[in-house]
Amino acid sequence: MPGDGTPVIEFRGVGLTYPGPPAVHALRPCDLRIAGGEFVTVVGPSGSGKSTLLNIAGLLDAPTHGRYLLDGIDTTALSASRLAALRGRRIGFVFQSFHLLPHRSAQENVELAMVYQSVPRRLRRLRAAAVLDRVGLGHRAAALPTQLSGGERQRVAIARALVAEPSLLLCDEPTGNLDSATAASVLALLDGLHRDGMTIVVITHDAEVARHGQRTVTIRDGVLSDPARHRGDL
Repeated sequence: MPGDGTPVIEFRGVGLTYPGPPAVHALRPCDLRIAGGEFVTVVGPSGSGKSTLLNIAGLLDAPTHGRYLLDGIDTTALSASRLAALRGRRIGFVFQSFHLLPHRSAQENVELAMVYQSVPRRLRRLRAAAVLDRVGLGHRAAALPTQLSGGERQRVAIARALVAEPSLLLCDEPTGNLDSATAASVLALLDGLHRDGMTIVVITHDAEVARHGQRTVTIRDGVLSDPARHRGDL
């Protein structure tokens, strides 16, 4: 488990190739190690393999090469149901487009993340209220997404990702739909979560966002470059 020296993310020769012809190497076999509490940003041009890396790390796509260990658990041979359960317990997702249900309040959107985890309704309400307070939106719990600003909607999305107390937060262009001032407030929230010990991986094309990471991993044409490996830090 994180905290005992076990990395949250460990890729051992992980790659993903779509069969052809011609075969498409979405991610070339690579090694990647992200320790508990790290804030890592992933950069690269469109189509470089960033989303593939995120989908593998988030257990949405299975690699065709190598082994992926999440919190020390080898996910390679797990069944679909066990992968889904592991994903629900250990991983929180934040997307560029928020993905909130428009006719549900902020509180209800956050609660929905716990519905399939057999969390009792009263506990769902308490947890959702607490995590909305944590992201500074306790006073907007009853508001619908259409009544929220872009930054507030992204904070609801972050609250939804955090409510199950995951060990890993994966963010795909979390500031991509926000103006610069609003983006700065969301980044400040992520920085605060990192200071509290959350492990965060952010995909971005924005150099300003990338600078918030402790280290930046680059992907180009499916090839991952991790400066930490070159320095011998891993």
